[in-house]
Amino acid sequence: MIHFIVATHGPLAAALLESGRMVYGDLPAVRAVCLTEQTGIEGFRRDFSATLEAASVNADGVLVLCDMQSGTPWNVACEAAFNPQTRPPVAVVAGVNFPMLLQTDEVMMARDVHQAAAQLIELTQPTLIQAKPVVSAQTDDF
Repeated sequence: MIHFIVATHGPLAAALLESGRMVYGDLPAVRAVCLTEQTGIEGFRRDFSATLEAASVNADGVLVLCDMQSGTPWNVACEAAFNPQTRPPVAVVAGVNFPMLLQTDEVMMARDVHQAAAQLIELTQPTLIQAKPVVSAQTDDF
């Protein structure tokens, strides 16, 4: 089973998790960790380490969903992911959004965290759309 960490700048991770619970109910395999001005980078490192430790219990892998590539949450998560001592394995994905969080349910039973990461990206890409006017009018027929 794959466990998840949402890691972001500011309260976005906590807000996504709270919104996810509103739609899906409890998300026991998903945890949030937030970088705040109050805790700073070193505080975030400590918080992330503790969250990763908790998420690793009974997990085949931990998939970290970050808000953006190359920011502090990404960099700290990658340090763990690329450390050969890290167990279970960790994969990191940038661009977390609400549909991606909800799609974690589709990949959580995977055993390979890197395959789960690729599948989650594949599932999420179709949710990125631009609204366009409808060409035909809807009829009243059902």
